[in-house]
Amino acid sequence: MSVDIGGRLRHLRIMRNLSQRELARRAGVTNSTISLIESNSSNPSVGALKRILDGIPIGLAEFFAFEPERPRKAFYGSDELTEIGKGPISYRQIGDNLFGRSLQILKECYQPGSDTGKVPLVHDGEEGGVVLSGRMEVTVDDERRILGPGDAYYFESRRPHRFRCVGPAACEVISACTPPTF
Repeated sequence: MSVDIGGRLRHLRIMRNLSQRELARRAGVTNSTISLIESNSSNPSVGALKRILDGIPIGLAEFFAFEPERPRKAFYGSDELTEIGKGPISYRQIGDNLFGRSLQILKECYQPGSDTGKVPLVHDGEEGGVVLSGRMEVTVDDERRILGPGDAYYFESRRPHRFRCVGPAACEVISACTPPTF
């Protein structure tokens, strides 16, 4: 059985009201180090994890023994979605805590001209989505398609991918990825 170190760290950091930046400062690591660990894109050494946990503070044994209660909530009002993005792209997540969950669902809103960056995204899992409004250019590997309302995408997330809002209006998308790696 594998341990979700990133999800566990994110959950404990949020429980202690610490930003990624503050935890990184306390631990003497970069903000991107915390971000990569929390997204399970990087596995820290035991020594690095201990330094990070000292910034919370929590010991290694307590960290690995910690098992939060899984959310039992089934319904969410639109005002209960958790904003996890910043800037011209809004990512509103169903549920504030994904610890122990197998699926992440987002309501995404891209402002005109916004994109996920020049460097393609690559992570474990699968993802899919449906465009609700606006126009979205989706690039997967070397294939590029402009999607409009009602159009959808679904692919293995290990394939390099990028999203960009095209046209004069914002683009809204409902997306899901498994496991929650965003």
